[in-house]
Amino acid sequence: METVRASDYHDIVQVEEPRVSPDGERVAFVRKIPKSDDEYAATVHVVPVGGDEPRQFTVSEGVDSQPRWSPSGDRLAFVSTRGADDDRPQLWVMPTGGGEARQVTDVVGGVAEIAWSPDGRRIAFTQQVTEDDREEGRDTGLDGEEFEPEDPDPRVIDRKVYRAGQRYFDGKRSHVYVVDLESGDDEIRRLTDRDYDYLNPEWADATTLLYGARRTGDPDDNIVIDVVEYDLDADEETETVTRTTGWTPMLAATSDGRVAYAATPEENATLRQTEIEVLDRETGEVTTPTESLDRTLSMSMSPQWGPNEERIYFATPDEGEYAVWRAPGDAGSDPERVVGDGEVEAATVGADKIAFVRSEWDHPGDVFVSTLGGAESRRLTRVNSDYLDDRAVCQPEEVRFENESGDEIQGWVLTPPNFEQGEEYPLAVEIHGGPHAMWSTSGTMWHEFQLLAARGYVVFWSNPRGSTGYGEEFMAALEGGKWGEVAYEDVMAGVEEVASREYVDDDDVYVTGGSYGGYMTTWIVGQTDRFAGAVSQRGVYELNSFYGSTDAFKLIEWDFDANPWDDYEFLWERSPTAVADEVDTPTLLIHSDDDYRVPVNNAEMLYLMYKKNDVETRLVRYPREGHELSRSGEPAHVVDRLERLVRWFDGYSDHHDAPKALDRGDEGLSAAEDEENEEADDADDGEDGE
Repeated sequence: METVRASDYHDIVQVEEPRVSPDGERVAFVRKIPKSDDEYAATVHVVPVGGDEPRQFTVSEGVDSQPRWSPSGDRLAFVSTRGADDDRPQLWVMPTGGGEARQVTDVVGGVAEIAWSPDGRRIAFTQQVTEDDREEGRDTGLDGEEFEPEDPDPRVIDRKVYRAGQRYFDGKRSHVYVVDLESGDDEIRRLTDRDYDYLNPEWADATTLLYGARRTGDPDDNIVIDVVEYDLDADEETETVTRTTGWTPMLAATSDGRVAYAATPEENATLRQTEIEVLDRETGEVTTPTESLDRTLSMSMSPQWGPNEERIYFATPDEGEYAVWRAPGDAGSDPERVVGDGEVEAATVGADKIAFVRSEWDHPGDVFVSTLGGAESRRLTRVNSDYLDDRAVCQPEEVRFENESGDEIQGWVLTPPNFEQGEEYPLAVEIHGGPHAMWSTSGTMWHEFQLLAARGYVVFWSNPRGSTGYGEEFMAALEGGKWGEVAYEDVMAGVEEVASREYVDDDDVYVTGGSYGGYMTTWIVGQTDRFAGAVSQRGVYELNSFYGSTDAFKLIEWDFDANPWDDYEFLWERSPTAVADEVDTPTLLIHSDDDYRVPVNNAEMLYLMYKKNDVETRLVRYPREGHELSRSGEPAHVVDRLERLVRWFDGYSDHHDAPKALDRGDEGLSAAEDEENEEADDADDGEDGE
């Protein structure tokens, strides 16, 4: 049986966005797999709940997403880039009983956040557009006109937050639209217009739409969100229903006028948990169904009302798992956990079932359904069965250990597939980002963990203080700028716990992490020579410059209670750059050129400092990639990152007969092998031509 390789990424299918049909008999989902070195194929599939094989529902053209059943189940709406010369997705609708898909929109900003009206007549959506787009009508229809916006030259910036993800905003704002499918010409109406962002449309009834509006004070500098009502018959915004604070409203409305929404306390919001609040618009009463549950709301599932609109369903991280819960909307009893066991995400609630994606230690993700109460669960797909049948995949062992302060920390240990008693193995330590996130035994890290084990490493990862899933006090332990101090204690306690095992080579230990995990990786090697090698990815290395270049500057204000003009030395002293001259550990730095969450200047700064202080180092930069490289980058880049990670460790390990990566050039990298094969093919073609 073969072991897991980095290049296997090209063969691993991902499943996303499961949606239960109104009759509860089928689940639509997106099947995504690398198509080439730089593209993915993503199509909508439908699987019967009764147990038959899934079938492909949309053609293999473009990238499909957001499948949504009409209320009667006779049509399926989805968003796709098919037929487009650019990457702007458009809205399509397809009959479920057979027939061709019909393109509904041709708009300049692309389509997102689609939602059917209860009567099936309209679909609401959002798109990112400029004021010029709105004035020229390009946001309601290009009418076949080819239009490609030009990058500003020069780029004039007036906002505090002017870029995110991998793009500059360049005057674009998110606005809410409604398309009428029964108008004869798919008439599109824009409901919002001012220079603010409007998001997350949710239907209250067939002619009333709710959405969030970021329009209080400077929206770039706060998390205040108005929940707004729009009356389509009157063609006007009728009232601000309520005001909340948080990252997104995540609205869910009932037919009798109640509205559920996400709420995060504004003060030190990064250290506080997100709750669900429910407003009864008739009485004005607000309840908090999640109040008794010491867990934060997961953004991977939008809260949804059950079929009788009495209970609200939602997801949270929960001690190494992501689980679905339900609670009475009136907060009359405590929430109950209905689906767990692994990493559950993208769950949707139907008339009598919950559909969700679950990944576990033995597979990277499949579609499941459960009864509403969670009593019965069924796996509907095995999208990677052929791949997994031929791969040795190992089961992690859960470990619980105490740090020096007496806190219990949860972690996991994964041993190599060829593990033999009496042998010793090097140890690879992984640290998650966030910092307010949580790892499980699966999810997006499944491939990387199994790859390191297949390369002969014992792999250890944990959820140190600051992680979600263990309560607000645990999450808020980093308050006051304790990013390095607290997590260092917890991670190192786990390292010593695992390294003391007889099968671990105590002198052959490595560390890696991304984002905040990159911060911790470089902070750790600045404190100790315990590690033989390190790989730091997309890390925060200098807190003052990070504050001035990220869209997430509030993370510094809230987690550190600081800003650069008042607390420069305080932030500098807690930055890995401040201890760059103390580093002896060979450290590889990996970063993306278009990372606007942690801009590449952080890596450039640390790299030069390491070079000036004679640290064995290298900076690898990926063009066209952002902060999500490890999860959704170009397939060839995803593979290359993994190969460089293991090559760096191998080069310093006594258990691998490999030269240092600094001495290997491109040897062992798939990209170099592909280039050699292409050159050989070209040479053969030339000989044949003669």
